[in-house]
Amino acid sequence: MEIVHTLRDLRLRLAGEGLVGLVPTMGSLHEGHLALVREASNHASCVVTSIFVNRLQFGPTEDFDRYPRDLEADTKRLASAGCQVVFAPTESEMYPSPQRYFVEPPALQNELEGAVRPGHFRGVCTVVLKLFHMVQPQVAVFGKKDYQQWTLLKEMVESLALPIRMVPGETIRAEDGLALSSRNAYLSTEERAEAPHLQMALKRLAVAIHAGSATDLNQTIEQESMTLQQRGWHVDYLTVRSQYALAEAKAKDRELVILGAARLGSTRLLDNLECYRLVGPS
Repeated sequence: MEIVHTLRDLRLRLAGEGLVGLVPTMGSLHEGHLALVREASNHASCVVTSIFVNRLQFGPTEDFDRYPRDLEADTKRLASAGCQVVFAPTESEMYPSPQRYFVEPPALQNELEGAVRPGHFRGVCTVVLKLFHMVQPQVAVFGKKDYQQWTLLKEMVESLALPIRMVPGETIRAEDGLALSSRNAYLSTEERAEAPHLQMALKRLAVAIHAGSATDLNQTIEQESMTLQQRGWHVDYLTVRSQYALAEAKAKDRELVILGAARLGSTRLLDNLECYRLVGPS
């Protein structure tokens, strides 16, 4: 495995490679990231993992400065996962001049995560498009844990006719059901024990939807939100959307996804669960 820090060295390393796969990350890698690298290996002969903490997607009060960074530990993990190239640019390499051109995503960017983190997806889509141009992969793998991000990036590739096949990676979880995330490291011992209850709430909603017992979906969602709040959570949102473009769920929609974001103490956790509803004849 090789580690490169500049666009010039990246292009030299990838010259003559066959099928290139890209896994973009911000580092602080865990098993969820490594699963994406292994998935990329199934679709490409050369896997590039980028490690770059992207300032553009952080708000002024968010955790850019304290976001965990450990390139040495990350590269050791990647070497064992089958990565061939690590691209770890500095901020000046990634943005040699102030970024004045941006990708402007559709209205979905201002909903859900976007409502809580204005400008976040503008920053995500801009840096990912830039990484696509730098690496020039034929395949890119993104985790579905960040479901809204996956949806927007997949649509960006389709809308801009980029010659890249987007491959989703399933969410990797701890034994107790907590979705793996770099921010889990912020949880105290007590908060870590409580954290799986977000996934439990999503599962209860999925069971109600599949069984058809959630006749008043909004009321069921409100009950689950109240349960989390009583356990000490601050719920940003708990909602059910269509898997297609994350549109508002309609009664006839069969393929749904439940999305949740909530805070435990100072740590904000995201999770989602795809579910399927039996729909009778119209």
